[in-house]
Amino acid sequence: MTYVSLGLRILLSLAFVGAGGAKLAGVEMMVATFDQIGFGQTLRYFTGAVEMIGAALLWLPRRQVVGAAVLGGTMAGAVLTHLFILGPSALPATVLGLLCATVLYIYRDQIPEVLGRSNTPET
Repeated sequence: MTYVSLGLRILLSLAFVGAGGAKLAGVEMMVATFDQIGFGQTLRYFTGAVEMIGAALLWLPRRQVVGAAVLGGTMAGAVLTHLFILGPSALPATVLGLLCATVLYIYRDQIPEVLGRSNTPET
């Protein structure tokens, strides 16, 4: 499972650093897309920052589940945005969301720690 996790985290990091960097750099296509969404360019900056931070969290020890959850939530929003505002091109966001869900499943043992709960039963 180590190689699967590593491969997925590399793939997700490349995708989200690329997309987040494009949003933060103001690539013309990203600016136009967020104009079409209608919430202003602040959302573009916020989304770009969330994608970059989420990609970084995939590599921090005991925080992979947080990174996968943040990026998966971002992709859920992207799918909804594509379906209801931008048009039916939600397949890339769906695939990335499913890959995030897979990483979340692989690192599911981190969830109690992140939520501040102990894995050991209380006596």
